[in-house]
Amino acid sequence: MTASTRLRHPLKISSIALGLALALSAPASAADLVISNWDGYMAPDAMAAFKAATGVSGEVVVHATNEEIMGKLVASGGKGYDVVFVSSPFAEVLNKLGLIETIDHAKIPNLANLYPEAAKLPHDAGNNFSVPYTWGTTGLCYRSDLVKTEPTSWNDLLAPSDALKGKTTMLATDRWLLAAGQLAKGYSVNETDPAKLAEVKDLLISAKKTLLAYDDTTFYSKLVSGEALMVQAWDGWCNYGIAEKPEIKYVIPKEGSDLWVDTMVVMKASANKDAAFQFINFMLDAKNHAWAAQNIDYKVPNKPAMESLPADFLAKFPNMGMPVAELVKFEQLRDVGDAQRDYSKIVSEIKAAQ
Repeated sequence: MTASTRLRHPLKISSIALGLALALSAPASAADLVISNWDGYMAPDAMAAFKAATGVSGEVVVHATNEEIMGKLVASGGKGYDVVFVSSPFAEVLNKLGLIETIDHAKIPNLANLYPEAAKLPHDAGNNFSVPYTWGTTGLCYRSDLVKTEPTSWNDLLAPSDALKGKTTMLATDRWLLAAGQLAKGYSVNETDPAKLAEVKDLLISAKKTLLAYDDTTFYSKLVSGEALMVQAWDGWCNYGIAEKPEIKYVIPKEGSDLWVDTMVVMKASANKDAAFQFINFMLDAKNHAWAAQNIDYKVPNKPAMESLPADFLAKFPNMGMPVAELVKFEQLRDVGDAQRDYSKIVSEIKAAQ
């Protein structure tokens, strides 16, 4: 798998210009279904295989960020789209806006493949308006051959040893940058208390002075080259570094991680809802879902798919074998409503600080 197939994750590529969201018109398509997804987030032949299996044709349009597709969906009222892949906080927002359809479980029998825990996620207990596609953690990714002591705390990144100063990176996207400080302080990753957020801001301004960069897209390459020695990373993206240099390791700090979830939703404006549910059912087929695990290196909430993964793959990427019961102990990122403006303001102040 090449690096070019990897640049697709949720909300997680903030460096791509959000001006793309100004492309407000929904796509014109002669296909039965229009699917909006991140690049490389499903098999290249998925739509051809889906048509062969069901007779339903589909077109995939790519979005780079959650923010980009949200701009288009809100502007169009969801018209022109049938199934959209979004991270769970954005699925919550779409539901609150009345833009997505209730999931018809009777039309998606492969929901039975999901772990029971995947039907109890706090953002949508019962999978009423969203179906989880991938899930995972955020932690520390580091060069075990160059870092003398294995990191155990978020403070190993936020207040690094002299040997690590100028050799660390943090994620630039609001929620994950703040989450590192929130977890280090023992606070919720959805914290909205102004006093606690002020503490987090001060901590992250102090940490900024020790950083090589804020980096959402090339941090694992910096580890491979040795330019960076420790980075804040999503588990799957750390796996991209591990694939190139086995000395790279991933650890979840003792203070914990967020639980991120990417989902599939059906637009209420879709004129092809039955086919949309067919598509989601197709993606939940164990073989199809296993492709996602093996090719984008993210855990999937599909029990038979995960059980089918080769032993050598799990040995190469140990975080892929994390027990589901352990994964779901972490706090899920949620829609924080009006506090998102506070989050964005704080992050702007952190990045502007000298």
